[in-house]
Parts: sequence; C-alpha cells; structure tokens
Amino acid sequence: MPTRRAFLGAAALGALAGCTGSGAGTRHTPSTGQDAGVTPKRIAYGDDPSQFGELTLPGGAPRGVVVVIHGGFWRAQYDLSLGRPLATDLAAHGWATWNLEYRRVGDGGGWPTTLRDVAAGIDRLGDLDLDLDLDTAAVVAVGHSAGGQLAVWAAGRAGLRADDPGARPAVTLAGVVSQAGVLDLATAARTGVGDGAPQQFVGGEPTAVPERYRVADPITQVPLAAPVLCLHAKADANVPYAQSRAYVAAARDAGGHAALRTTEGDHFTLIDTATTAWAAARDALPALAAGRLPA
Repeated sequence: MPTRRAFLGAAALGALAGCTGSGAGTRHTPSTGQDAGVTPKRIAYGDDPSQFGELTLPGGAPRGVVVVIHGGFWRAQYDLSLGRPLATDLAAHGWATWNLEYRRVGDGGGWPTTLRDVAAGIDRLGDLDLDLDLDTAAVVAVGHSAGGQLAVWAAGRAGLRADDPGARPAVTLAGVVSQAGVLDLATAARTGVGDGAPQQFVGGEPTAVPERYRVADPITQVPLAAPVLCLHAKADANVPYAQSRAYVAAARDAGGHAALRTTEGDHFTLIDTATTAWAAARDALPALAAGRLPA
C-alpha cells in the first residue's frame, strides 16, 4: 500500500507543468485551473461532512457531465483532492465535472455507507440538472483504483435488487472509464490486494459475507447496459492487471460491452494529467457518453 505522500503526490503531478509520472508516456500540455472557467463549487448531497462534491464547469456550454471518483482503497486518509487535477483538466477540455467525495473506512464509511453515498452523490446530479441546466442524460464516470470499483458498480445499479444499497438510480451512467479498478472484489480479498482493504470495505471475507460481495463486486454484475473501458498498466504494483483482465473477460462472456487497454507506467500514471495514460481516459469520453466503446 502506498504512503499518503506517494498517493497524493502522484495525483498532484498532473497539476504541475513539466512534471513526470512513473513510466509516463508522451506528454501533452497540462491544464491549469484558470482554463476551467470557474472555481469548483462545493455542493452537498447529504448532512455528513464527507457527503459533497465539487462541481467544475467549463468556460462555455458543457460537452457533457463526468463524475470523477477517487481511489485510496476506500480508506479515509485519501480524499477527493486526488481527483481535482483530473476535474480541472476535463473542464479545460469542455466537460462539466462532478468530483465526488464519500464516506470511507475510518470516516463512517464501508458497508453499506460508501455505496449509498456514491449512489446519492450521482443522483444529486438530477437536481443540479434543474438548477444549472446540465445534461444528465449521458453522464460518464471516471474512477481510479477503488474509485474504479465504485464507478463500475454505480453503472450497474439498475440491476440491483430493490432492497440493495444504491438500488433504483435516479441518474444512470452512459459509460465508465475504470483506471486500474478493483473489479474482481472477491479475488482481491483472497489475494491480499490492499493489505485487507476489500475486507475492511465490505466488512468481512467473501465466505463470511457473500451477499455483500454479490452487491458490491462489479464482476458479479455483468453484463451492464453501459460500456466499460478498463485502462491498466501491467507494471501496476497496487492493483494487479489481472483485475481488469478478469472483469473484461467476464463482461464479454456475458454479452456486455467492455474493453481493456494496456497503458504505460504504473498505478499512478493514470491520474497524472501529463501522460498518455490519462489522455486515453479523456479521449474516450465522447464515445462513452454516446453509449459505446471508443474505436
């Protein structure tokens, strides 16, 4: 598990001109907050201090809406500051961005609170649509690491049972980018991914709380109506590449639309906005917003 400095530092790289990520590919010019048009606006979706998002609007009419869901193995020491460089860059490229915070393990989160928070945070966009004239008919989510699990899970909410946490979505996702997501949660628990993070998140081992894994594990939800693009580096030492490979294989076998693209670098290169790994996520958004995988 990375240190907090390593995790937050990796996210902050994308906000600095001329910086590099581990194994970063070809560069593009990083954006700055000034390109985004407005300062992010903090908007609550509940009463808890962690139940809020940061809305960033582009300078002109938005191309669409992107939900950014940060990672950190669902633990409270990692927060939405990880997603701010991504949200800024997306707004600079014309997207309205909803950088979502949620309760994590150690901050009142875990089962089922984290799932309910992510669901409520995404559904809050329905109210913002009325207030700010956002088009929520084609919302795309981008999630990194544990955020990838939450993003893909959220795309499958319509298939949950009525009494499952997060069921009956008010806002549905048109597509998802999973950046090194924990998409085979039970296997991650059995193989020690995150030093017990999946067990802490779900509240036990897969054999002890199988119903919780049924609800929370993206690989049990296939096939989804929404397409899922998985981006993952083979050199990832935090979340194994096999997580994305297994998910995509299961989704395709079930008749779903999913694809895996191998990226350069490591676990953190994906959230460095100066890399081609991040550009691959951003460039996929128009197709995903239209409900299809990028070519």
